[in-house]
Amino acid sequence: MSASPDLCDTLGTHLFALCPDSPDPPLEELSPAEEGRAKFIELGFDPESFWEQPIVWGDHDSFQHVNNVRYLRFLESGRIHWMRSLGHEIGGPAKADAMVKGKGVSLILKSISLDYKRPVVYPDTLLVAHKPHPGPLHSSSQVDSPEVNTRRQARTHFHVKAAMWSYAQRRIVTESDSVLVWYDYDKLVKCDPGEEVRAVIQRRMDLGKNKGSS
Repeated sequence: MSASPDLCDTLGTHLFALCPDSPDPPLEELSPAEEGRAKFIELGFDPESFWEQPIVWGDHDSFQHVNNVRYLRFLESGRIHWMRSLGHEIGGPAKADAMVKGKGVSLILKSISLDYKRPVVYPDTLLVAHKPHPGPLHSSSQVDSPEVNTRRQARTHFHVKAAMWSYAQRRIVTESDSVLVWYDYDKLVKCDPGEEVRAVIQRRMDLGKNKGSS
């Protein structure tokens, strides 16, 4: 014998009241930009260095991908953006402007290397990120190793790891390591910027320490 409609309605109401709330729906999938920022923060990159670089058609070469030389420009844009943030922390807007105009004590690029992991094509946007470290590195996986973390920061220079995250591919497509030298542009010689300035770099070296590597 089947239950009456009224009985079914009553049982349904009571069963619904006894059941626990359904679990929260899953969080929305991260956007490519959010995923890239989260990955770089996890890896200890400096959030103040994050720079979005749109890829334009003219970045291509005859091999139908972004020309290798373009990445140096992308890194340069990200590095200057990061240098301005250092200047702001060291001495406010005036110091930030001076650092990128070659006035007083600033930074000069001594060397840079690139590791091309995957080709990039239009349309895309790259998220460029930097993180200072004592260096030197024999491989990018060493950046958060005890061997590197226990090294002392040199007085006149430091190393900077960089990476580029592709929004289209949702992964790191290029890595770089460079050496930046403290340079007195008035005297045209390398210099020691002082303990306070080195402490600013050290604080950024310590971001995300021991959280893993790329």
